[in-house]
Amino acid sequence: MNIEQIYTGCLAQGAYYIESNGEVAIIDPLREVIPYINKAKRNGSKIKYIFETHFHADFVSGHVTLSKQTGAPIIYGPSANPTFDAIIAEDGQVFKLGDITITALHTPGHTMESTTYLLKDKNGKDHAIFSGDTLFLGDVGRPDLAQKAANMTQEELAGLLFDSLRNKIMPLADDVIVYPAHGAGSACGKNLSKKTIGTIGDQKKTNYALRANMTKEEFIKEVTDGLLPPPQYFPLNVKMNKEGYDDVDDVIERGTTPLTPSEFEHLANETGAIVLDVRHQDEFAKGHIPRSIFIGIDGNFAPWVGALIADVEQPILLVTPEGKEEESIIRLSRVGFDNTIGYLKGSFEAWKKAGLEYDTVTSISASELKETLEKDAVPVFDVRKDGEFKSEHIKNAYHTSLDYLNEHLDDFPEDKTFYLHCAGGYRSMIAASILKSRGIHNLIDITGGFAAIKQAGIPVTDYICPTTL
Repeated sequence: MNIEQIYTGCLAQGAYYIESNGEVAIIDPLREVIPYINKAKRNGSKIKYIFETHFHADFVSGHVTLSKQTGAPIIYGPSANPTFDAIIAEDGQVFKLGDITITALHTPGHTMESTTYLLKDKNGKDHAIFSGDTLFLGDVGRPDLAQKAANMTQEELAGLLFDSLRNKIMPLADDVIVYPAHGAGSACGKNLSKKTIGTIGDQKKTNYALRANMTKEEFIKEVTDGLLPPPQYFPLNVKMNKEGYDDVDDVIERGTTPLTPSEFEHLANETGAIVLDVRHQDEFAKGHIPRSIFIGIDGNFAPWVGALIADVEQPILLVTPEGKEEESIIRLSRVGFDNTIGYLKGSFEAWKKAGLEYDTVTSISASELKETLEKDAVPVFDVRKDGEFKSEHIKNAYHTSLDYLNEHLDDFPEDKTFYLHCAGGYRSMIAASILKSRGIHNLIDITGGFAAIKQAGIPVTDYICPTTL
């Protein structure tokens, strides 16, 4: 028996490759499926099953393409209703894989079809669970995403999740391994651990939602407390996972159309495409196409695209580092953005050489900001997340989290210069690009973000540990 977690950091997502005696199961595969197929071929094995823990909201799974290319059936838990052919497992249904078995445990609550898969070894001993978004390390799945589909309130879904955890998962032995679908950084939970593999016993000790003697009322209150609105692209990804989508190879072929600067400019004007610049933030600051949006490929690229662009049908034109065109298109497709229609051949340097207009972002060091603040109470906007800001921030700073920047554009002054920062410089450059695209140019970015601000000795509030918030 071989179990491999294939973890994708920018999505904080874990897919699983399980092999036993020449047969393979894939759980929650990524959109690009060739690595799974090639791995099975190298091992002389055959992909027999594709298990889906639920209809994912934060990424587009590779189940449809993988099934088409291998003939392996897609398996969902009870009450799932995809529009394509799939096995809808009964609660407790057993699937044999080589010398081992995988049992479907229906665990509704995050969604109604949510299912945990219990793997038993060749001796019939419980070995591991693949818990999807039902149980994370340190947290459980948020119960508000499926309200509309389930025709239930988040409190009712949370109650189902309480029952699922206590009736199906907590009775398992402490040494059973937990393989969740996500880790820290995912918007599918509130307090996910940076660890990606744990045990039932550890979770009983450390996960607030698995506390002994916890009442259902306490669970519902704690699980639903402090839930932020989900990103707007989540329902669109659910729809794609439920109804199917284009093959990723077709998406890549459409997107990898090289365009000269004049062709690029013409297509942008003709289609209303967003110009998405995925280079490093320092390069974007030095020069970029006017009204382009920066979301760097070296950061949390796909989730920020989903949160800030939102509409998966939006046409996109790419400005990438040379050689990063296909990678950018693949990573966009992972969150359902399949409408990339071309890229700027020769990257931004080609635009400059063509003598076309370009824009810049003014940046200063934290030391320069300190000197400015000592002379004048200039407005400083912190675009980090709520917890980061509450934990520690520049005294008298304003807070507008990048997640919700589009809803708070009126918060920024039009008649005087203001300053932007995040933790390290990535998110503040995204914010700067969005503001400039909306005609707000009176901004200055702080290079190095809050880390540099603290090092420069700018007065900040007393530190509060984020875990107590």
